[in-house]
Order: sequence, then structure tokens, then C-alpha cells
Amino acid sequence: MEQRIRYCKSADGVKIAYAVSGEGPPLVVAGTWLTHLENQWHSPVWRPLLEALSREYTVVRYDLRGCGLSHRHLEDVSFDTWLQDFERLIETLDFAKFAVFGTCIGSAIAIEYAARHPDRVTHLVLHGVPLRGRLRRTDRPKEVEKAKLLLDCLRLGSDPENQAFAQVYASMFQPGGSFEHMRSWCSQQFAAASGEIAERMLPIFWNVDMTSALRRVRCPSLVLHAERDRTVPVEEGRTVAGLIADCRLVVLDTENHILLADEPAWPHFLAELRGFLSTPAAASAPARNALPIGTLTPRERNVLECVARGLDNSEIAASLELSEKTVRNHITRVFAKIGVEHRYEAIVRARDAGVGIEGGLVNSR
Repeated sequence: MEQRIRYCKSADGVKIAYAVSGEGPPLVVAGTWLTHLENQWHSPVWRPLLEALSREYTVVRYDLRGCGLSHRHLEDVSFDTWLQDFERLIETLDFAKFAVFGTCIGSAIAIEYAARHPDRVTHLVLHGVPLRGRLRRTDRPKEVEKAKLLLDCLRLGSDPENQAFAQVYASMFQPGGSFEHMRSWCSQQFAAASGEIAERMLPIFWNVDMTSALRRVRCPSLVLHAERDRTVPVEEGRTVAGLIADCRLVVLDTENHILLADEPAWPHFLAELRGFLSTPAAASAPARNALPIGTLTPRERNVLECVARGLDNSEIAASLELSEKTVRNHITRVFAKIGVEHRYEAIVRARDAGVGIEGGLVNSR
């Protein structure tokens, strides 16, 4: 199996490299940080996934501006320019409708595109997706401090002769991998971008918050997430799934952010992916779950609306002019009445019933 590497130009004239492999329905993979089309194609980390997808789909991948075979050493590197590059790539491909696959922090591009172009995207697959970048997870202990340390490792590990710092990322993304997997991770970092560009790119992704975009996604969606993911906590994936109106969440029994082809979770991952993509878009929307809205007081309905929109307790308190303690008490009663134990379950049930999305329950005091 071979890939065909081609080039297109972005709106501002930047050269973007993309690769096409396989045959079948189109599946476009949104760019993530530090990619290199040729390196990934031969990598033991990525090759199993690329082969599996290319056997059934026309797979399109590309290098972000600043990375791999695309133009490097750029001044204009931002989330907006990355999104514009994705849009220009789709124009070049001239696909009428297609599925989009997003993995890790690159999922932000997939989500935003799907939200802006509901008429083009038939299915949205998100793997290991964070709701918020690391610098936005201020509610998690020492998350920002860890992010700064990882940036230092990225900068210090940009020399191929010193792989100690580069191995930090390998151990996080694929802790169950072999020595060859670790070498491949390091090789990809060195090939993908200079230390200067890499250090500029990662904070862009780490500052995103996809809450608003997720509420606007209208296509059938699948979220796949490793249960013991060290890179993106599984709670992030659960919240992401809860914010999309038509979404299925699959938690995989693994610690590997990028799965290994010989672990038990691998066939489960592929079966879920293939089953989802083979389902006609119009037939995959679940029936709305009936919620006992009539059992909730007006204030409790307002609180549920806020929960479904992804607001945390402090944001709900500010929105409804309540104390956080009062909000917690309301949430406890709401969860008991609708029959859930966890917040992500409440979000899923509420949004399945049309609460928290456009045209759903209207907030009134």
C-alpha cells in the first residue's frame, strides 16, 4: 500500500502538504501537532492505524503549516490559520460530503470545521479528545505547571542527539509501547518541526476550549477514549461526548493514548470505528430520551439547562445569581430526579432530550 503526497496552497499562499491513501468513502484526518507525512507512514506507532483505515476508505492526511512537508518557519501560525488551511484543503479535494477523524488536540480543528460546515460532514470521529487544552484545565491540580514543564522538555529535546527529553512525550502517549515505538515517537518529533516552531505551536492547542463549538455540532459523532489515558483524562472525553447532541462515547480498556496493534483494545477500537462510519448518517441519530422535566421546579430546570450547556458550578451560580452551595444542592436534587449519578451522564441525557441545545429548554427565572 502506498500514499500519494501532493500540495495545495492556503489562502495566504502557504504550501500545505497532504497525502492520499486507500480507496472508498472519503475520510479526512484533521491535522494535529508535530506531524510528518512520510515519517508517520513508516512509523510503527501510526502505520497500523493508517493501513487499517486505508483498506476501507480514501484517507486524506496533511501536515499543519509549520510542520513536516508543509511550509515551515512561519510568522502566521495560529488556530485560525490552521482552520483556514483545512478549509482550503477541502476545497482542493472537492469532496461533496465526507467523514472527519480528529485525534488528540488536533480534534479541535475537526470539531470547529464540523460546527461551521454541517452540510459537508457526514460523520465526526474524535479519538482521545480534550474539551480544553492543558492551560485551560485550571481545575486539575498542577496541570498548568505540568504544561510548562512539558514545553521545556519539548524545547530541550529538539536535538536528535539528546533524546532523553523527547522520550517524555513517548512515555505519555504510548506507555505500553516497545523500544521501537519510543524511537519512532522521538524520530517524529525531530522530523516534524524545529524546537522553536514546536514550542510556539503547542500552547495554541493548549489554550483552546471547544465548549461552544461542540454545542454547534449537528452530525453523528463518535468519541473514543482510553480509560487510563495519561495525556488527556477520560473525564474530558466524557464531557465532550455529552456536549454533542448526537454522540456515542466508547471508553477503551487501555492506558495508551495511541493504541498498540497487539493489545486487546485494538480490535474493539476498529470495530467501533468501522461500525460507526458504515452507518448512514440519517439513520444514526438516536431517539430522544424522555426526561421527567415535569418533576423539576423552574429553578431546577434552569440549573439542568446550565449543566447541559457545559457550565461549571461557579458559572451556574453567576448566571443564575445563586451561591455555589445552593447550586450544588439543586444539582443533587436534579440528578436524583432524572436518575443519574455523574455530571457527564446528566449532560448526555439532557442533550439527548434537547436540553441545552438550540431549540431546547428555554432559560427563564
